[in-house]
Amino acid sequence: MASVNKVILIGNLGKDPEVRYMPSGSAICNVTIATSRQWKDKTSGERQEETEWHRVVFFDRMAEIAGEYLKKGRPVYVEGRLRTRKWTDKDGVEKYTTEITATDMQLLGGREGGGAGGAGGAGGSDDMGAAPTQRSAPPARSAPAPKPAPKSSTGFDDMDDDIPF
Repeated sequence: MASVNKVILIGNLGKDPEVRYMPSGSAICNVTIATSRQWKDKTSGERQEETEWHRVVFFDRMAEIAGEYLKKGRPVYVEGRLRTRKWTDKDGVEKYTTEITATDMQLLGGREGGGAGGAGGAGGSDDMGAAPTQRSAPPARSAPAPKPAPKSSTGFDDMDDDIPF
């Protein structure tokens, strides 16, 4: 039986990235990303909000890019997989940490200080120029845009498709 371990997050960075290098020279970057959900309480009618914090780890070139472009409070899209590690603290106590190992990243929002907001790419406001995306695999080729349908000569071109049958 096949299995899937995939996480997709869109959230804001809780603090500036921490980049460090292994003795081999490969980079590791740790960040925390906050995601929130809102709902209306059924009994009181009050608006409720819950924030979840996620540990995310980037490796190699993606770690260097994350360390350079990500800043506290910036929105980011991350894809990855869940991983639980076991480690021993300084007192010899075994501890466990669950984190997301990032495989893809997309910077969101406008340029810092540029006044543009929202999702990058919407309305032509791609925020970071040459380095907003880091993927572990080459992007899939997109299909050519469909050609518009030719205009009909029946005079019904502007009618809605709300036919009741």
